[in-house]
Amino acid sequence: MRALTFAPGKKGTLAVEEVPDPVPGKGELLVQGLALGVCGTDRELVTADYGWPPPGRERMILGHESLGRVLEVPDGSAFSPGDLVVGVVRRPDPVPCGACKRGEFDMCRNGEYTERGIKQLDGYCSERWTVEGGYAVRLDPSLESVGVLVEPASVVAKAWEQIERIGSRSWFEPHTLLVTGAGPVGLLAALMGRQRGLSVHVLDRSAEGLKPQLVAELGGTYHPGSSLRELGGVKPDVIIECTGAGTLVIDAMIGTAAAGIVCLAGLSPGGRTHRVDAGLINRDIVLENDVVFGSVNANLRHYRDAADSLAKADVGWLERLITRRVPLSHALDAFERAHDVKVVIDLTT
Repeated sequence: MRALTFAPGKKGTLAVEEVPDPVPGKGELLVQGLALGVCGTDRELVTADYGWPPPGRERMILGHESLGRVLEVPDGSAFSPGDLVVGVVRRPDPVPCGACKRGEFDMCRNGEYTERGIKQLDGYCSERWTVEGGYAVRLDPSLESVGVLVEPASVVAKAWEQIERIGSRSWFEPHTLLVTGAGPVGLLAALMGRQRGLSVHVLDRSAEGLKPQLVAELGGTYHPGSSLRELGGVKPDVIIECTGAGTLVIDAMIGTAAAGIVCLAGLSPGGRTHRVDAGLINRDIVLENDVVFGSVNANLRHYRDAADSLAKADVGWLERLITRRVPLSHALDAFERAHDVKVVIDLTT
């Protein structure tokens, strides 16, 4: 079968090649790959920023934003041939740490976890793949064209779960959400904010085009720019920061209403410095009982929550997030920089 593979830690090794067909192990599903989403993590992997191959191997299959259709199931499985599924990315560490031992592998404490397509496990960018039944999530058939968005949506679902847990420390009735960054994660965060009945504001550098349209169609307010000054005095109760831009991260820390919550969901590049008034930041957070926290990855329940959120959304709106579909035969084209919201590799062509 064909698969998109690379050698972690080595630039210029990304290639579509023939690899052996997967053989399901005990309790595993055999799945026909339908689509694979490409994100910033994948681009960092192929430029050798990080990545860990399976033990004893140099190359591995890329891809963690999966979508497939079940071909074969083991005896007694809760799945059936024909089911639309996605595979969870992370697996708990074998030690295990206290969090992994309790099923909270997305919060692994010792870093010994593994991840499909990223760390020591083959990914999902192949014509066929296998997945343990306990790490697969069934999707509503209506999501066939957009189910590849479940993985990024799961990251947002986890962020919302954490926001709501933090909010429950006291009376919590948020009205206004700000999302910084209108990429796939930011737009999905805005979608889930609207599903919660919040007034949604989205800040992004793009002044025109698809992003403002998508926000408007959600009933949100779009602010072109790169600073919270563009908000015109809006004080959100919740900020989900999806850019990783240092100045926006700093602005967000002091940009909420009292008892505000800031979720940092974007990754900042290292090596850049910013002049900040640390005392001002400290006073604002302390005197207003604010919370700033980071969130990454997702657990099985977050995938299920994400699938539910997408099933409730307008499929036409979700389809517009996917701005380019590339056949597997030309998968390397998916990594060329373009003005995309979301690029997807079609594993059937």
